[in-house]
Amino acid sequence: MDISLIIPAYNEEKYIGACLDAALTHSRGRFKEIIVVDNASVDRTGAIAREYEGRGVRVVREDRKGLTHARQAGLEASNSEWVAYIDADCLIHSNWLSAALGHISKRPEAIALSGPVKYHDGPHALRRVIEIVQFIILPATSVTTGFLILGGNFIARRDAIAAIGGFDRAISFYGEDADLGRRLSKHGVCLFRNDFFIFTSARRLLADGIVRTLFTYMANYISVVARRKPLTARYTDARL
Repeated sequence: MDISLIIPAYNEEKYIGACLDAALTHSRGRFKEIIVVDNASVDRTGAIAREYEGRGVRVVREDRKGLTHARQAGLEASNSEWVAYIDADCLIHSNWLSAALGHISKRPEAIALSGPVKYHDGPHALRRVIEIVQFIILPATSVTTGFLILGGNFIARRDAIAAIGGFDRAISFYGEDADLGRRLSKHGVCLFRNDFFIFTSARRLLADGIVRTLFTYMANYISVVARRKPLTARYTDARL
């Protein structure tokens, strides 16, 4: 089973090095390739990522700013049976890849797997509240709707994403992963498992506030389920 790890990155000079260090350390060479999509960055994101070339990392440039443009560029640049997506502020842990491989081997009919996130920064109380949402509410939601993909932590068959037309680049940010999950679920089984979690930054929660952030994500997920399109078109870049 070969896997391409794809990391969209817009102005992520603060995080991309640590993200790549964790990916290289904990994958132990089991990724076929790691693709960093430099998404119209104007800082040193691309330069830092290119320092890792020669270690299984490849950098591609996508000048059309937007998360779905970056995700699609990574998909088109990849050459593996499976593609895994994480965000540039995410940190893979030692059991992340083995959890993915284990669940996929047990459920060969599965075409996608996602899992929750844990915050590696931010106030302790905030992290505990979010873990309740991520590890209790989200799994229940995935059972109810039949799909739940978190864009910053999922793996899917490359041909399955291609079969549904790839990522909807008309969606700028909110709801893009819910839309992907909805369409994928019509073609196969999409799993959500708590032990397939990843560490990430709480910067969006800190920038926008916990209530606003949770409401926006939930409202857009519900909108995609009910109306097949997100509710929120605009978003703010969180770069703290």
